[in-house]
Amino acid sequence: MTSYLWRKYADYVYTKWERTLLWDMIEPYRRPKSFTPLITIYIAAFYTGVVASAITEQLYKEKYWEEHPGEAVPLMKPKFYSGPWKILRGEVPK
Repeated sequence: MTSYLWRKYADYVYTKWERTLLWDMIEPYRRPKSFTPLITIYIAAFYTGVVASAITEQLYKEKYWEEHPGEAVPLMKPKFYSGPWKILRGEVPK
């Protein structure tokens, strides 16, 4: 039984070494990894943010219209930005 295990281990190590040697020889000729999955994730994240922002703004407008029917809705204050920001028309929300 012991010799069987040693033989299996030796076969594993030898084939592992063989595989390493083979892939090290082939590695310079392999195609570079694709950026497609990364780009797909970035595009999905961007559009998820756009949709979430649109939903948030619509909920803000509906809530404002419930409290002030018939009035123009003021600009929504940014949630994750506390620095200065320019408004072309209207007042800066507090």
